[in-house]
Amino acid sequence: MFPRLLLLLCLLPVASIGATEAPATRTIVLVRHGYYLPDAKADPKLGPHLAPIGVAQAHLAGARLAALPERFDALYVSPVQRARDTAAVIAGDFPGRHFEVVDDLAECTPPTRRTEVTADEKPADLAACARQFDRLFADYFKPAHGHAQAELMVCHGNVIRNMVVRALGVDSKAWLEMSVGNASITRILVEADGRFKVISVGDVGHIPPSLRTGATGDAERSLAIPALP
Repeated sequence: MFPRLLLLLCLLPVASIGATEAPATRTIVLVRHGYYLPDAKADPKLGPHLAPIGVAQAHLAGARLAALPERFDALYVSPVQRARDTAAVIAGDFPGRHFEVVDDLAECTPPTRRTEVTADEKPADLAACARQFDRLFADYFKPAHGHAQAELMVCHGNVIRNMVVRALGVDSKAWLEMSVGNASITRILVEADGRFKVISVGDVGHIPPSLRTGATGDAERSLAIPALP
């Protein structure tokens, strides 16, 4: 009797480990930073802070994210200032949670079919950006283990568009053929078997038309009071 009981006790951890390691779905929600204005005085590496309209957009994105059915298992943010500002505003809707800085979420320009856009880019910089996005996709865009997970990433337009074309399995140089607005929400599902489902790209349903910026066709807008006619 005793040897049989001992055998069962020895097998329990193995069964538990096997259950924990079972592949599961991973939902990745990517939010582009809010609107910002160029600032010559800003740190050249971190860039400028959000403009007031960008802060308003971030508040609207935070409210939308907090209302989603998923509970985010992890919150990530680019090291660039405009993304950090956006995450700081969104954090108000997730009290007690912490954003982890991921360097590979930083904005950069990868190779594109639109060579006129990258004419002034150094080939070495384009290649370095491609390697950065290779790492990001390999490290985070894969099935979860043990149970379904959801993760939030606050980052940049180039990052988001490049992750979308990779998830779709199309030419990675096609990323510039889409446009995502400021504080927009993109959702990508990674199935347990490794397949991808792009649920939404550049969703700005939470932002009123008068506050939308950053996507093709959007006008430049401001929260400044206009002159009285």
